[in-house]
Amino acid sequence: MPFKRRDFLAASAAAAGIAGLGPLGIRPSFAQAEPGYTPEKGASLRLLRWTPFVKGDEDAWLANTKKFTEATGVEVRVDKESWEDIRPKAAVAANVGSGPDMVMCWFDDAHQYPDKLIDLTELATYLGNKYGGWYDGVRGYATRGDKFIAMPLTAIGNAVVYRDSHVKAAGFSEFPKDTAGFLELCKAMKAKGTPAGFPHGKAVGDGNNYAHWLLWSHGGKMVDESGKVTINSPETLAAIHYAQALYATFIPGTESWQDINNNRAFLAGQVSLIANGVSVYYAAKKDPKLAEIAADIRTTNFPIGPVGKSVELHQTSSLVLFSHTKYPEAAKAYIKFMMEGDQMNAWIQGSSAYCCQPLKAFANNPVWTADPVHAPYARASETLRPNGYAGPLGYASAGVMADYVLVDMFAAAVTAQMTPEDAMKEAERRANRYYKV
Repeated sequence: MPFKRRDFLAASAAAAGIAGLGPLGIRPSFAQAEPGYTPEKGASLRLLRWTPFVKGDEDAWLANTKKFTEATGVEVRVDKESWEDIRPKAAVAANVGSGPDMVMCWFDDAHQYPDKLIDLTELATYLGNKYGGWYDGVRGYATRGDKFIAMPLTAIGNAVVYRDSHVKAAGFSEFPKDTAGFLELCKAMKAKGTPAGFPHGKAVGDGNNYAHWLLWSHGGKMVDESGKVTINSPETLAAIHYAQALYATFIPGTESWQDINNNRAFLAGQVSLIANGVSVYYAAKKDPKLAEIAADIRTTNFPIGPVGKSVELHQTSSLVLFSHTKYPEAAKAYIKFMMEGDQMNAWIQGSSAYCCQPLKAFANNPVWTADPVHAPYARASETLRPNGYAGPLGYASAGVMADYVLVDMFAAAVTAQMTPEDAMKEAERRANRYYKV
């Protein structure tokens, strides 16, 4: 039965006295009044999102958007930009007060312009109560104090992707679980002509994910709990030395890689071990010429370093609603519709394990057990550590990440542009520009 405009408006305006079961049998934690948002007359919306690496992600999002338009009459234009271009375009829209109504932003970008965003606390509280609660990591990126300045959307899982036959040919029957064994594997794979490759370039996702794992796995951190910059430390120095040793095993040129480059190198057979989302697996599966690679792909979480536990950053996206929108009620109605059970489950399913759920009720989506390759990505929202660790998220943490301070530190050291000690001092100087504001 088609979902009609009158059904949407009636449901949105009603208060839910006792909320029923959430998706997949999850019962809400307590009854919560359902907020109702009636789109303004003649409303139309524009959303800017990142270019998808998995086509099913975009297809499912657009299908859900079409359902919303059919139900409400509100047209939603969905534009897309490269991962690297989303951040500056969102910042420009916030600062000039025009452009898209909504943007799928990265990490803690919303904290760079919180005063330019519409408060989504009412809606986020309703969704959290209905669908089992928000994961702490994605919630932190979208909140400032007790206020939701954005809507938590997804964590894009990051995992090691490798050719199983090439790992075995290098003499390893099992994938190493610690950083020492991982380095030996990379040395052996280089000797076999099937090297690894991790980006040291300004890659929004893969470059940041790799750099933060390098730092955290050795016990380093950009700041302490109070926000004092602590990047210049023995732990960071150990992480840099390890990065130098790994870099020596890589295919040449990784210092200029952006998010697409490791995918291309892996699928072209130039490298046999990368860190990526599940997208590279599906790119191989859909191309008959890459059937051999697809069958040989395995995935695993990053090795554990001297710190003794798994510590990883995953690409995180939130949906921001700018205060310059002419149609705030329509925009809230759209966000609510897209986050509700039917639409969210369809999007997670369509994304084929690329986009991890922000709400706990969706953890039982069957996509996570549909293929063993999906397993390392299933708990991305649960396990991610925020990039501002161990300090609070805010303007400073957002600025440091947007300026690629950590990524540049490792790149400068591994390419011998700076000594490890000088690279740390430069990162410290740059980080202090933000944390002393």
